[in-house]
Amino acid sequence: MDKQTRILSLASGVLPDFGPEQTASAAARAGWHATGIWVEPATWTAATTRAVRDRLSDAGLSVLDVEVVWIRPGALDPAHLRILDIGAELAASNVLAVSSDPDMHATAGKLSALADHARGTGLRVALEFAAFTEIQGLGDALALLDRPELDDVSLLVDPLHFARTGGRPADLARVAPGRLAYAQFCDAPADGPHPDDKDAIIHEAVDLRLLPGDGQLPLAELLSALPAMLPLSVELRSKALREAYPDAAERARAVRVATEAMLYGGNGRVAATS
Repeated sequence: MDKQTRILSLASGVLPDFGPEQTASAAARAGWHATGIWVEPATWTAATTRAVRDRLSDAGLSVLDVEVVWIRPGALDPAHLRILDIGAELAASNVLAVSSDPDMHATAGKLSALADHARGTGLRVALEFAAFTEIQGLGDALALLDRPELDDVSLLVDPLHFARTGGRPADLARVAPGRLAYAQFCDAPADGPHPDDKDAIIHEAVDLRLLPGDGQLPLAELLSALPAMLPLSVELRSKALREAYPDAAERARAVRVATEAMLYGGNGRVAATS
């Protein structure tokens, strides 16, 4: 696999203790192809947009995704549309969405409105599933996305959430390649919290992820089941990593080095099958 043809992006979750400008700078200094940007509409200003764009432009860096649109019961939140507008101003490719609305008809309507708003901007709405959201697995996600009004909404697979909701790489044969715009990437132990312990599942997702190759998730098989050269957002939320690397660029570099070592022959598990 030619590492120059697969886009590797620093997920914003690697640097939750830093702002968007610092995230863009760290991604550039650490040698990433792209970055993710966390958008807080309440505090984001035109000056923030200019500062982030300047850092991206100086480094020739692209934005793979902005996050997060968290759909909740009730009417569509206007702040979600602003996240899309900011993503478009940054020339982002995707906007990450999750849902805590148990009404699937209402969820579909809000996703459709987001997709309509994004149309023509270069942004694509990507729906992520997890055990602690109302879209709790691959089956739930595909059932929702099968609605005709959601034809252009993509599916986002996170290897940790996929594993903790019972997913197996072979299950991805059910997903049309065009439904996938990018995927997330990380490692974790083979066994996780009890499926009913949502608090423990969330704690693992935000604090206990492992560098690629340090866990036992079937990453090689997962990548083989995804479209070749699908862009990867390396989603490494880790308390240990934050403590070991308080400097944003050093942390971003450590994640990139570990990811590339695994993908391109460090231990051969992924390189041999991608």
